[in-house]
Formats: sequence, C-alpha cells, structure tokens
Amino acid sequence: MTIIIKNDAFITADVLALVTRERESALSYREWKHRLAGYGYGVRDTDHGSVLETLPHHVEVCVLPADLCV
Repeated sequence: MTIIIKNDAFITADVLALVTRERESALSYREWKHRLAGYGYGVRDTDHGSVLETLPHHVEVCVLPADLCV
C-alpha cells in the first residue's frame, strides 16, 4: 500500500507529472480518469476545484490545475 503525504512537495510533484503525462495521452476527460484509476488515483470535483485523491481510501493528494480538468 502506498501512502502519500500531502505535505511532501517532491512526491506531489512526481504524482502531478504522472497525472499530466496521462492527461496528454488520453483522448477524453473520461478516459483520463479511467487511466488514473489504474494507478490508484481518482479525481473528485469540490467547491475549491478538482482534487486528486487516492483510491480506495479517498485521501486528498493535491488540488489539480484547472487546465488539466477540461
């Protein structure tokens, strides 16, 4: 089991690089979310933007940039 520490900037940067790379490869927003689920991450829409979280425990990793969630 992988535990992401929200305050660890290096881990968050690596995860965001993975998320960005997968978004560039995906043909749609739906496919991107499916690809992220394969890595154990999910995207949840909140009042303060889209949040990347771990699956199945729903631990918040970081807020995603708005341009990724289009």
